[in-house]
Amino acid sequence: MSDGAQPSDELVEVLLGMGVPADEVRQAQDDGVLPLLAIDKLALGQELRYDIAAAREQTGLPEDELRHIWRSLGFPDPTPGEALFSDVDLANLAAVAELMHGGVVSPEVTYGMTRVIGSSMARVASALIDAVSAPPVAPARHDAAPTQVPDQIASQTEGFLPMFPSVLEQVWRRHLQAAARRRLLRGDTEDGPGLVVGFADLVGFTALAQQVSDEELAEVVDQFEHLAYDVVVAGGGRVVKMIGDEVMFIVDDPAHAAEIALGLADASHAAAELSDVRVGMAIGPVIEREGDAFGVTVNLAARATSIAYPGTVVVSPELRTALEGDPELAFKSMRPRTLKNLGRVSLSVLLHADEAPSTIREVIDERRGQMRAVLREKLSSRVSSDDEDPDDEEG
Repeated sequence: MSDGAQPSDELVEVLLGMGVPADEVRQAQDDGVLPLLAIDKLALGQELRYDIAAAREQTGLPEDELRHIWRSLGFPDPTPGEALFSDVDLANLAAVAELMHGGVVSPEVTYGMTRVIGSSMARVASALIDAVSAPPVAPARHDAAPTQVPDQIASQTEGFLPMFPSVLEQVWRRHLQAAARRRLLRGDTEDGPGLVVGFADLVGFTALAQQVSDEELAEVVDQFEHLAYDVVVAGGGRVVKMIGDEVMFIVDDPAHAAEIALGLADASHAAAELSDVRVGMAIGPVIEREGDAFGVTVNLAARATSIAYPGTVVVSPELRTALEGDPELAFKSMRPRTLKNLGRVSLSVLLHADEAPSTIREVIDERRGQMRAVLREKLSSRVSSDDEDPDDEEG
């Protein structure tokens, strides 16, 4: 880039050189979306030459199977005559067809894999676009250009995009190895105690959603997601999925699961931006499909979460039995509950041994007090900072 030229100027030259109409580039500049236009034009880098009929002929896939795979990857159903596929698309689809019809994997497994790939890559792509299109951080100096951050991203667009395939491949390989290792170490789950499944959700989220702005609500969800991933992964577990104000996780080791659950409850109390978190866990056989988990154990953990008090961890009787030898843990029995589709179950509240009070209410009151103390401290610091505001001082 020549001296005095702005990164956005270089990006304009690249787009015009690619044959993007000047009025389209100019409009993107005026709208402040030049980096997004660049990604739109540069991301694929392939000519779309084939419609659904040509794709069927080139890959040997019946049209219904081809459409099914394409939809399972998360893309709209192709319309007749629309040039939608590139040579790379056809090569990948042909490889999938060979797997399916060569007996390597069944069609059901193939569609399952493509659904997981499609949904995972959609999340990655959405996160990247969020990063590119996010408003810039307020500059420290008043004379800093307001478009500085987007232009920095824009100036690297051509190097920014090719980097990600290798990153994704390496991360995928490492997760593949980790998943295989987990299954090897787990052995025959039918002969063992099974897996620990846990749910944790934010108490009062629905009421909160009616009281705050969309931006504030999104910030709360973001904070909770960060907390959930940090605590679960640090404890040796795996986040199965986030469902708004709830996280589902799986852990191989019951002791690690207890650390994670208590850690989620404790960490949420230390974060004034979050409401209390309640956790439910159960241990037993689990059906794992397409990165998700199903079965009676999952249902029991979900039901346990729904009846947990704010700030507490509720566990199934089987998990309590697996944990009772740990001197750092304590339990408080709950009255037996009739749970939907599960019958009458005797659940327990899991506690740190050194803070086991006589009643559940004492736990709640203690932790509510901790939250109030954090809020008071924050409010006090804000008042102090307002009193010291130089704009309020007289001449």
